Amino acid sequence: MSQPTGDAWPIYRRLLAFARPYRPLLLLALAGMVIEAAAGGAFTKLMEPVVNETFIQQESGLKVWLPLIIVGLFMVRGIAGYIADVGMARAGRGISRDLRVMVLDKYLRLPGQRFDSEPVPTMLVKLGSDSDQVAQAAVDAMKVMLQQSFQIIAALIVMLWTSWQVTLAILVVAPPLAWMIDKVGKRYRRISHRIQESGGLLMQSADQALSNHQEVKVYGAQDVEMQRYAAQAERHRRLSIKVESTRAMSSAVVQLMGSVGLAVLLILAGHEAAAGRLSAGGFVALMIAMTAIIPSLKSLTNVQGVLQRGVASAERLFNVLDAEDEVDTGTRALDRAQGVLEFRDVTARYPGQETPALADVSFTARPGTVTAIIGRSGSGKSSLIKLIPRFYPSESGEILLDGHPLDEYRLADLRRNIALVGQQVMLFDGSVAANVAYGELEQTTPAQLEAAVRGANAMEFVEKLPEGIDTGIGNKGGKLSGGQRQRLAIARAMLKDAPVLILDEATAALDAESERLVQDALEHLMPNRTTLVIAHRLATIEHADQVLVMDAGRIVERGTHAELLAAGGLYAHLHRLQFRET
Repeated sequence: MSQPTGDAWPIYRRLLAFARPYRPLLLLALAGMVIEAAAGGAFTKLMEPVVNETFIQQESGLKVWLPLIIVGLFMVRGIAGYIADVGMARAGRGISRDLRVMVLDKYLRLPGQRFDSEPVPTMLVKLGSDSDQVAQAAVDAMKVMLQQSFQIIAALIVMLWTSWQVTLAILVVAPPLAWMIDKVGKRYRRISHRIQESGGLLMQSADQALSNHQEVKVYGAQDVEMQRYAAQAERHRRLSIKVESTRAMSSAVVQLMGSVGLAVLLILAGHEAAAGRLSAGGFVALMIAMTAIIPSLKSLTNVQGVLQRGVASAERLFNVLDAEDEVDTGTRALDRAQGVLEFRDVTARYPGQETPALADVSFTARPGTVTAIIGRSGSGKSSLIKLIPRFYPSESGEILLDGHPLDEYRLADLRRNIALVGQQVMLFDGSVAANVAYGELEQTTPAQLEAAVRGANAMEFVEKLPEGIDTGIGNKGGKLSGGQRQRLAIARAMLKDAPVLILDEATAALDAESERLVQDALEHLMPNRTTLVIAHRLATIEHADQVLVMDAGRIVERGTHAELLAAGGLYAHLHRLQFRET
């Protein structure tokens, strides 16, 4: 469990930098707060003549004007408070939006290892509640702190103006109060870090159970998942209670100190009144100012929770924003590659793993050819193809495209020349057209889009949809079958028309009829490109120009389908196993 490091002020100061674009709104809100506090202070001071003139001296002249002045003061205070609240709210929500956009943009620029080490539910917590709490710390908490601080300052000015001797004597409670607020703040921050991490684990536990609900039900694991979730929820509850107990304790201490201050006020005010230095109206003004300070101090203590949670969230978001982007130091421009792909003694290793995922891998794939990559699960097939778009870096060796190392090219140019069709198709909650003409393909013409859909054998089901190519397909394409989703992914690759095509077990999870349609679509997609195919069913790669057989991260056999069968090695063994299964 990570603990907060360093002082909170540098984090908060950095957080305030996000408020710069909203400076005019914040200055307007600040002016509103100052006017609001001044009006409150004026009303408190007004109580001195109200009491003296109305109840003691009973001068009729002021009796008419005092009620009007009071109404005017509260009108000014109400308008100023409205301006302050709206200005701060607009700035706070704007900062929250900016942070969400920045953090998501950063995640999309991070290397693949980040997604291995940080689960998506944790990322969603940062984009959701963390961003909100940071905005609350940057603006909402600041609003409370400034409003209440101005109220206290206004009340203190009234008290000093009315009787500086009594006011200075009461201020002896300030140092222990400041010490207590500091201690509460540190405790809040420490617990807030743990609560945020606990919230991420809670969401991750629920996500696993709900996403895999079919397996949970089939294997009777409801009780197991509920126990796991309940245990995490209990840890979260205990941490939440710690926060509330800290808040309640600090609030109680503030009120106790306030009562001590009031007691001191009564004693000293009585002494000053007896000496003729304090009128009845002055005493009332002192009393009202003192009683106004106590709830303001309580609010300042309570806002520590919001502030420290926000600082803890900011630390987590800054951890994302400060992470290193994908390495993109290449300067060589690449319009359209020829497609000559060469691996030279490439070794790759995942962070924290002793055994390399790939070891001394060498081969060449040429335009117009199909290179099939097969092997047992965990043999390094997927690791190999992830190196081509530079999702992961290699440890040693070189990967060249058209004779130049991949890292000499700009990332965007390199990836523009690669099309990928995987087993898990990535579709969005949008129309068929939007999912095929995706990203940089948005500018394609309707004729090109239709040609790609037809070429992928997808038009036969797209035409039957209620709105044809403009029909929505649901979240992750949930309204389509697996084969239909796969054909839309092939249509997207066709529309991209990239010189390098990677097929990662594109037919592994399909039934026979869907596989036939998808395989036929792939036959239209593959010519005139450098195609790499990870295949589970060996029958689908019998016509590959070369087959690479991998085991434990190494290429242990290579050749054509017929050559490898004749050699009687691992490929022939895997082929016999599948033939018997068939």
